[in-house]
Order: sequence, then C-alpha cells, then structure tokens
Amino acid sequence: MEAGRKQQLTAGAPTRAAALRDIHGHKRVNDILLGPLERPALRWLSAHMPAWMTPDLLTAIGVLGAVLIMVSYALSALDRGFLWLASVGYLVNWFGDSLDGTLARYRNIERPKYGFFLDHTVDAVTQGIIILGIGLTPYVNFTVTALLLITYLMLSVIAYVRTCVTGEFRISYGRLGPTEVRVIALMLNAAMFFLGAVTYSVTIFGGRVIMFTPYDIGVATIGFLLFSFFLHTAWKEGRQLAASGE
Repeated sequence: MEAGRKQQLTAGAPTRAAALRDIHGHKRVNDILLGPLERPALRWLSAHMPAWMTPDLLTAIGVLGAVLIMVSYALSALDRGFLWLASVGYLVNWFGDSLDGTLARYRNIERPKYGFFLDHTVDAVTQGIIILGIGLTPYVNFTVTALLLITYLMLSVIAYVRTCVTGEFRISYGRLGPTEVRVIALMLNAAMFFLGAVTYSVTIFGGRVIMFTPYDIGVATIGFLLFSFFLHTAWKEGRQLAASGE
C-alpha cells in the first residue's frame, strides 16, 4: 500500500537526471564581436588555472571587481585618476565573471542548476553595483545611469523568460554582449579622464534648462540599445508563440 502511494506521488514528477538533462538542453547563444578573441583566451586560462582556483572563487573575484569599479567611480570625484582603477576593476570583473563557467566546463565539474542560479543572480547584483557606480562619478547624471540599469534588468528578464519558453539562452544581441559593453566602459573611462567634465545646456518648452554631458549621451545611447533589443525580442517571440498556438 505504502509503496503504491510512493509510486503515485513520483509518477510524472521529473527525476533529478531528467532535470539536469533539461538544463543541459538549453542552447547557449553568445555570438559576440570579440568572441574569436575571447573564447581561445578563456580556454587557455582554464587550462593554466591552479588546482586551488575554483569556479565559485572566480565568481567571488568577479564580484570584487564590481565593488572595485563602484568605489573607484565614487573616488573619481576627488581625483579622476581613479578612473584608471575603475578600468582595472572591469578587467578583474571580466576575469572572474567570464572564466567561472568556462573553468567548470573544462574540468567537467558543472552543476547546471546551481551554476545557472548562482551566475545570473550574482550578475544582477554586480551589474547593479557597476551601473549605479557610474552615477557616482561627477561626469554622468545618476538619473541616466538608473535608467540604464532599468533597461539592463528588462533585457535580463526577457532573456531568462526566453530560456524557459524556447530553450535558448541568448547572451548577445546585435553581436554585442557583456564583453563588448565592458570595452565601451573602458573607452568611456578614458574619455572622462582625458576630456574631463564637459557640460552643455539646452532650453526646452517652458524655459526649463537641462544640463547634460557627452557621457550622459553615451550612457543613454547604451540604454536605448538595450531597450530596443528588449522590444524587438519581446515582439518577435510573442508573434512566433502566437502563431504556433502554444
């Protein structure tokens, strides 16, 4: 009798092996401009990592890189030389964030559910730290960076929803991914250091004067691109699902 009840309760329930196969079955799309350079570099680094270096430790290094970026941006109000330290932070963040999954796959020690959960939970935190850190500089309006964070989180949501619905986890959009965004941030840091604070003003309806910097325009442009990717993806997937009847 008891055995029959257990069999009924477990009937139709996915086994752990089946769940792992489902996670592995997700197609990971990371078609970025710098992929031909980044992928071989990550494989080489994975092959030369010491035994004590683990994927979890690399994830922690990525978080430390994000904190370094934020602190450096805040200190740039005192001395813009700290912008170079923020750039070092981007390199540290790239090292930890990009290499943790590659190392796990190289050593064949993947934990699909745990890795997926940890990686993207930490991503949300670190990107929030980095983007809001940009707003702590005297060069970019905090409101503009807050809008950038909103669009980033919107694009993240659509990426995770697509993973559940279509089985495809897309990291890159328009050949741009996290690595390209970091490179743009490095260029923005260099521009802020060499050009300094440059402020413009424009008068809109009602005589209201809006002050802005060229860096505000750069950050806003990235936000606009992310929002465009969100709208295009939502519209395309919505139409395909409606047509399929699923």
